Amino acid sequence: MADAVTSQLLADGEKNVVMKFTNVSDGVGEASVLKVDVSTLYKTPAQVRIDRIIASTSGMGVNIAWDATADVTAFIVAAGTSEEYDFRCFGGLPNNAGAGKTGDINFTTVGATANDTYTIILHMTKEY
Repeated sequence: MADAVTSQLLADGEKNVVMKFTNVSDGVGEASVLKVDVSTLYKTPAQVRIDRIIASTSGMGVNIAWDATADVTAFIVAAGTSEEYDFRCFGGLPNNAGAGKTGDINFTTVGATANDTYTIILHMTKEY
């Protein structure tokens, strides 16, 4: 049985995009799974920066990473979190991935066991 996951596009305008992701784990978890594919967004940006994260996790953490030849961690949501993180005061989390940077965002779960969950909402700004 695979993790039960959803990805939902809540808003996709010229400048901003908001997406919601959920997971109920089968105990295996996710490893570098593509969650934000910039090529599918309206007026395709080169990349996005993360302005806000609203996260709720139960039992597992989530590593949010910039996709590249070697993924670069953007932010780690700890297990047992129910928080809102706002990065707008300094311009958001920029994509600082190096070689092979795609502009996309991947998730990897950390410490997943059966029936662990996460809900994560990303508020992002498009960069062209």
